[in-house]
Amino acid sequence: MDTINWSDFEKVELRVGTIIEVQDFPEARKPAYKLTVDFGEAIGVKKSSAQITELYTKESLLGKQVLAVVNFAPKQVGPFISECLVTGIHREDGAVVLVAPEGKVPDGTRLA
Repeated sequence: MDTINWSDFEKVELRVGTIIEVQDFPEARKPAYKLTVDFGEAIGVKKSSAQITELYTKESLLGKQVLAVVNFAPKQVGPFISECLVTGIHREDGAVVLVAPEGKVPDGTRLA
């Protein structure tokens, strides 16, 4: 494992946002959704693709708060441009469990 300095970590903007729209992403190589996430007034709304179809339905994701990296450069994912990275953890079976606050917090709140 590589180590980083505290100043490196401080550059990563991990923020909480609420999923406001979920669409299928049939063009993706692996099953995925297109997510629209609201990070509040200061950051705004960003889009992300996420391979989370094994554990989450579109309906279960609407209104869910997630933790995402909001300061990556946009990334082309097939025909879609991802503007943030929604974080998750792989289980032993490969399914992704989203990282989310335990309680409701204001959109845009930075990881402490």
